[in-house]
Amino acid sequence: MARPSMYPPELRKRAVRMVAEIRRDYLNETAALRAVMGKLGIGSGETLRKWIRKDQIDTGQRPGTTTEDAAQVKALKKEIAELKRANKILTAAINGSENRHQRTNRPLRSVAAPP
Repeated sequence: MARPSMYPPELRKRAVRMVAEIRRDYLNETAALRAVMGKLGIGSGETLRKWIRKDQIDTGQRPGTTTEDAAQVKALKKEIAELKRANKILTAAINGSENRHQRTNRPLRSVAAPP
């Protein structure tokens, strides 16, 4: 399980929005990132850059797997794993039942008739 973020979702959205709004006032994106980082107390430029890329993917401005699609894939993988475990349990139960049935339904030994 991933470590929870120290930045709340509202701060992330605000930071991404601020970079988009002030980007044209700076020579490049890095300068705009640094300005927003300083104003909002974000420790790493790479952190903010990832938030921006993720937002661009989620809004369709950039190719990639959206947050929603990634969550859906994760949920489906979890469901598949649970179904495989259940299938193993059921298969083992069926095999065990067949083995018990075979042991209890053995043909009787022939007993010689008394003289």
